[in-house]
Amino acid sequence: MKKLALLFIGLFISVTAIGQNTSAQAEQLLDEVSSKMGAYNNMLIGFNSSLINREAGITNDPPIRGEITLSGEKYNLDYLGNNFVFDGKKLVVINQEEKEVNISNGNLDEEDGFIYPSKLLTFYKEGYNYSMGKLNNSNGRKIQFINLTPIDSNSDIVKVQLGIDAKTKHIYKLVQIGANGAETTFTITKFKSNQPISKNLFSFDKEKYLKKGYFID
Repeated sequence: MKKLALLFIGLFISVTAIGQNTSAQAEQLLDEVSSKMGAYNNMLIGFNSSLINREAGITNDPPIRGEITLSGEKYNLDYLGNNFVFDGKKLVVINQEEKEVNISNGNLDEEDGFIYPSKLLTFYKEGYNYSMGKLNNSNGRKIQFINLTPIDSNSDIVKVQLGIDAKTKHIYKLVQIGANGAETTFTITKFKSNQPISKNLFSFDKEKYLKKGYFID
């Protein structure tokens, strides 16, 4: 009986050690990604996004295309028919179809549990536990997935899978699984760093849009 108890204790310690090891590996890889991508002066990222919720019968096909230019905390994002411009303090959302502009203090709100494209490179830094996932092959590229589980048990997000190009240490894919059964996927289709960009890319020309007849809130 004593031998059996020792065996169970040994197995428990081994499993715990493996879990801690995979967690440390995942954190190390995320740190490498953060260091690599955070060192660029700016990044131009093209992506596809898709949403599937089989229970609700929702699927967007073909995927929605988007593009974002990031420089530090600033970004210019074209997504879902809107242009989001954040200068580090104020967020301007330009709806070209409705000819409306909304200006607010602070960044995009995450209270709805959605990881916005502007957060792809930073969302994982707080509020998640990490573990190593599968190593997949995507058109000759080795993609190492990391599983992220929210620390908050009441989170609207159940699980996130972050795919990282093992060679470049760049984020390639993000899969977000919500508590409502929705599965949102972002796949990076284009990536350029340290590009020459306009100094006005992250600013809003109010007079320009007033002349075009936009309503500005």
